[in-house]
Amino acid sequence: MEQLELKATVRKATGNGPARVLRQAGEIPAVLYGRKTEPMSLSVNIRDLEYLTRKGNISQLLFDILIENGKTQTKKVMIKELQTHPVTRDFLHVDFYEIDMQRKVTVGVPVVTTGKSVGVERGGILQIVRRELEVLCLPGNIPSEITIDITDLDIGDSVHVDEIPLASDVELEDTDVNFTILTVVAPRVEAEPEPEEEEAEVEGEEAAEDEEESESEE
Repeated sequence: MEQLELKATVRKATGNGPARVLRQAGEIPAVLYGRKTEPMSLSVNIRDLEYLTRKGNISQLLFDILIENGKTQTKKVMIKELQTHPVTRDFLHVDFYEIDMQRKVTVGVPVVTTGKSVGVERGGILQIVRRELEVLCLPGNIPSEITIDITDLDIGDSVHVDEIPLASDVELEDTDVNFTILTVVAPRVEAEPEPEEEEAEVEGEEAAEDEEESESEE
């Protein structure tokens, strides 16, 4: 596994003004905290952070942060929150959480499928209800994905959370309800409209019959 690192610098100035100056210089403000860690204000290089986030799912990234403050201090962290601009998607602020490698963490893991189901080959539609599942495990055992083989799924079949295969050292969170992960549903069939010409002919015949009845009554 590649050893990921990110350099950071301790910052003393806080607030919108200093944060704006940081961004203009290619840095963004950050905060480091943890279960036994006092909050620490930091700054990180935007390009370095962008490079790091391309290495995988942000919620799963486990890496060393190298804090420069006269001397280098190394801490094992994960990204707790990454704020981005709603329009430009530029990074604005990032929260790092210090990790205890001997203490389990809860992380979101993406659901991926393998194979092509017999139901889809027959015209069915695969619907993925949950694209991510929360798991509880040690930081060093975080799975990159949860793979589900859908080859044998026919139309009407589903996969529920209690059917998910996991390693013995990984457990799913929120399993009180056996919810559906994915299902293969039948294609939607739209009702065909009645031909307009036939309707017109019927209406014409009914009108003619009404006219004949009216004449016979006279």
